[in-house]
Amino acid sequence: MPDMELLFGEEGARWRALLWGPLFCVLVLVIELLTGPVVHWFALALFALILVGFTYVQVSAARKHVSVAVTPHHLRQGSETLDISDIEEVLPPIDYSDGDYEPKKWETARVLGELHSVPRRRTAIGLRVKDGALVQAWAKDDDGLRAALEHARIEYS
Repeated sequence: MPDMELLFGEEGARWRALLWGPLFCVLVLVIELLTGPVVHWFALALFALILVGFTYVQVSAARKHVSVAVTPHHLRQGSETLDISDIEEVLPPIDYSDGDYEPKKWETARVLGELHSVPRRRTAIGLRVKDGALVQAWAKDDDGLRAALEHARIEYS
């Protein structure tokens, strides 16, 4: 989806998360410099590198598998891309105000993005695709995703 207008996007994770481990190590270093006769220079540097390494793996995976992008012609959920023209209907949000807690059919449908379930801290929205099948799209900002999909379906179909 290069060089296309982005209607909606979520990164999955931010690179600034790499800073947390080293910042905590610097905080410990400052405390050791102010309070103790022994400063663990090597251990703190090693732990900072280890934390950056683990965080790098997590952020890289999240940016690949949990990112969302909607352009005028495509919906990308993680590593799966769906043409906007293949989306027949964006299903309405679930309304529990009537006391009906029965799951809707789309809540048990296949999750987009080659995932086995909707990622944590994301909300699913139902989509009906051209062949009549139901699928689950997902995002942190489900209302924003729903609005972008509706806009793309109306404006660019």
